[in-house]
Amino acid sequence: MVNISTENILEVQSEALLVGLYEENKDEQPIYQQLNEAFNEQLDDLVKNLDVQNNYGSISKVHSLGNIGAKRVYFVGLGKKDELDVHQFRNVMGKAFKKINTDQVKEVTVALESLTEDLTFTEAMGEAFAMSIYQLETYHTSREHSTYLTNLQILSSTDGVEEAFQTGYALGQGANTTRHLVNLPGNLLTASDLATYAERIAEKHGMEIEVFNKEQIEELGMGALLAVNQGSQEPPRFIVMKYQGKSEWTNPVALVGKGITFDTGGYSLKGKEGIIGMKMDMGGAASVLGAMDAIGEVKPEENVMCLIPSTDNMISGSAFKPDDVIVSMSGKTIEVRNTDAEGRLALADAVTYARQNGASKIIDVATLTGGVVVALGDEMTGAMTNDGEWFDHIYEASEEEGELVWELPYHDVFKKKVRNSHIADLNNSPGRKGHAVLAGCFIGEFVEDTPWVHLDIAGTAMTESAHDLGPKGPTGVMARTLARAVMNHMS
Repeated sequence: MVNISTENILEVQSEALLVGLYEENKDEQPIYQQLNEAFNEQLDDLVKNLDVQNNYGSISKVHSLGNIGAKRVYFVGLGKKDELDVHQFRNVMGKAFKKINTDQVKEVTVALESLTEDLTFTEAMGEAFAMSIYQLETYHTSREHSTYLTNLQILSSTDGVEEAFQTGYALGQGANTTRHLVNLPGNLLTASDLATYAERIAEKHGMEIEVFNKEQIEELGMGALLAVNQGSQEPPRFIVMKYQGKSEWTNPVALVGKGITFDTGGYSLKGKEGIIGMKMDMGGAASVLGAMDAIGEVKPEENVMCLIPSTDNMISGSAFKPDDVIVSMSGKTIEVRNTDAEGRLALADAVTYARQNGASKIIDVATLTGGVVVALGDEMTGAMTNDGEWFDHIYEASEEEGELVWELPYHDVFKKKVRNSHIADLNNSPGRKGHAVLAGCFIGEFVEDTPWVHLDIAGTAMTESAHDLGPKGPTGVMARTLARAVMNHMS
């Protein structure tokens, strides 16, 4: 898949050579000078005539015609060196790899020195290589093969390059795991199917996993999760996966993902437009599984507990109803005012389990509310927290990964509304105003004093158009941020 070489750039045999080109003086770019000399100074003419460009985002292809060992050279324009940040670099490398793949090139050699000497950038290149050429699985009876680029060689003599690239690649593949799961239709991804995928990831990395069936969930007292499942023919699952990176199992970080495999809204039924696409309502579960896949590859010295409450939310004679009162695992009673506010019910029991089983810190991830989409659109994930230091840690990880996060208020004025019920301790849907915040506050009622961050990815889990790091559809959002947060934690 990837290998590191110190072979001479002019002699390396390859289908393609990828070279970075900055706007700075070409005399200060030795790789370019070597190639220009091999091409009998003709590259200068191509640059002068704009056939080869160095402005940010440009991709230029030149056939070598036997002047060097590689058959063709792709120049990727990087703009001004002092203005290029790691996110721009990740994106432009994704654009370059997509172009090379589109040209049906199977292997490419990267002249790393022409691109960067920074291992952080090399890591980002690994992410770009994994994510940019990823193709979603489809179910057409005739399907053309569209992923050609599978092998990459890096020309470099710098220590740490392979490790940096492989770390980035693992993070990118984690995001692809998330994408794959989110893309699966509800008839092919029940709660039991999701548990099977989790078991495969656990087996792949030697992680401990326990999948609780309906009877075991009843024994745990997870009344909120069970209420959501009442209308379904498919039994629920509660998935507990453990990665142990320390010598002893103590103070694990809990990654909790909403695993609603399809959401009709229940008796608070979604409209015909709103119900389309609800296969993605397990996006939070997919994010934490993608993170665990990456964590299993990178192997940070941290303990991690991954928790997924999973069911679909269906309508039947046995389904739960508005006005029902249910008893959660914590013992708190909940008045159901909206059966379409089901994700927070499942998460309530999951974060209770995390707290009762020694989690030192909790992150929950969910496609939770339409309100966050109205507030922040599809580029930014909404966040809430009861602990500023823990949020700062997650925020820094998201900044490293270029996955935008914005903190919403976790304030008593909203908490009071969640606690406002004449018949129970809490109500699951106080109203439309401030809906995204109220949903987060509801989950917060169950974490108590455990440091906690809530991430609402309802707007960011999907994209309506292809981009430099992937195709239209599931984005894989938060898988890399969660893995990065664990890698950086090292408590």
